Amino acid sequence: MEFTPRSLTQRAIDLELATPEQIDRFWGELRTSDIELDDVKNLLLRKGILTNFQLDRMCTGERLGYYYGPYRVLYMIGAGTFARVFRCVHHDTGRVVAVKVLRRRHRDQVASVEQFLREGRMGLQMRHPNIVTIYEIENDARAPYLVMEFVEGETLREILKIRGTFGAADSLKIMQDICSGLEFAASKGVTHRDLKLTNVLVHSSGRCKLVDFGLAALADVSSPEAIADCPSARAIDYAALERGTGVRKGDIRSDLFFAGVIFYNVVCGKPALIETRDRAQRLNVARFTDFPPLSELIPGLPDSIYAICNKALEFDPEKRYQTPSAMLSDVQSAIQQFENPDGEISEKKTSQHSIQEINEVEAKEGQGKTLIIVESKPELQNILREKLKKRGYRVLIFGDPERALSKFSPDETSPADCLVLCAPDLGILALDAFNKFAEQEHTKHIPVVMLVDPKQQHIIRGAKTSSIHVLVPMPLKVRELRQALVKLTRQ
Repeated sequence: MEFTPRSLTQRAIDLELATPEQIDRFWGELRTSDIELDDVKNLLLRKGILTNFQLDRMCTGERLGYYYGPYRVLYMIGAGTFARVFRCVHHDTGRVVAVKVLRRRHRDQVASVEQFLREGRMGLQMRHPNIVTIYEIENDARAPYLVMEFVEGETLREILKIRGTFGAADSLKIMQDICSGLEFAASKGVTHRDLKLTNVLVHSSGRCKLVDFGLAALADVSSPEAIADCPSARAIDYAALERGTGVRKGDIRSDLFFAGVIFYNVVCGKPALIETRDRAQRLNVARFTDFPPLSELIPGLPDSIYAICNKALEFDPEKRYQTPSAMLSDVQSAIQQFENPDGEISEKKTSQHSIQEINEVEAKEGQGKTLIIVESKPELQNILREKLKKRGYRVLIFGDPERALSKFSPDETSPADCLVLCAPDLGILALDAFNKFAEQEHTKHIPVVMLVDPKQQHIIRGAKTSSIHVLVPMPLKVRELRQALVKLTRQ
């Protein structure tokens, strides 16, 4: 769709993506109408008036999909065959949430709509630190949606792609969170039915949260002889396991088997189950037993690791963990065994394989570290995200310094190990944020890096630097930034 600079900003008002006051102020600060359309687009993005998602939709002529009820869509954070998930903000309160929207092709199917709404109804009763909270259900005829807690972080699968594996201690902590969530759900008579790496979100604090109970089934204790069938491709792994072992659909022990699958994967970096889209292969019960023991892949770990994983992955459901509480108890006992008198986690590293694994992990300099980067240019955002993620860092990107600083609350655990501000584009906003971060009582102990152009002498002179509040010159050399980050995050 063709726009002029003025018609583009007017369309933003018409779609309620910006207020007339915001646009008036935007043009007032420009003091000219003689400006190219692309420059206006870039300025709207830099000032945070529009997001890339909103701007792209506007430019293709889309008139819908910017709001779900009072929630304004900022961008899409996930998409599956059944639904899409968006990061949204409440129009009036500014509250940030995730909104899960049923895809258009399912909206005319009564069964699909009911399954979607059932997920919401189940979620409303499950308020737990290790389960993503659902706040609202809206059976909108045009687009049913759920309003959920927004988790600042990544899926377990995304983190594994970067890290390769987790150490035994970290793997146990992950399982502790997963089992705690499953235990609470089971107390409500709910099973997950779709437990996998992508349905475990890892918050920037490190806490894991279960998401997507869309295939969950209320336990049907009245028909224990009911054997699982395969009604849905999404449920096929569960259905194949349950049909092969002769248990009813919704048996809690199926969730525990797939918890074991996750445990196996995070410890050794390889999936226990052969990953395939072929339906016949996925229904083959040999798939659930035909994988090497964890001890063969990663020798030298504590026996408790192998014992928990082996028991969770028992094909015979009678030999498997019978409840999440039982598995959680073993996981917590294993964690306690890892703790020395000072409460520090230590791991057995007796074999040559273990030593090699440690060296590989140490080579990933950012492993276990979270960075918040403030940069308004999408190109530089992408470069920093790509380069630093390859080094093991978890990277969170913001375009607005104030919004980034608001994530650091005096009452909560710090969401990042270091803040990175990019002054060439943000200018005085970056300087103000740098100094404020260095002065605030609850952030002054956290390292901060400001990337600055040597020509920005007013910013260099105004920066309140210290051993953990440093400047890195532009043009950017990622190696120099990495060296600074390694030094700062290990102090």
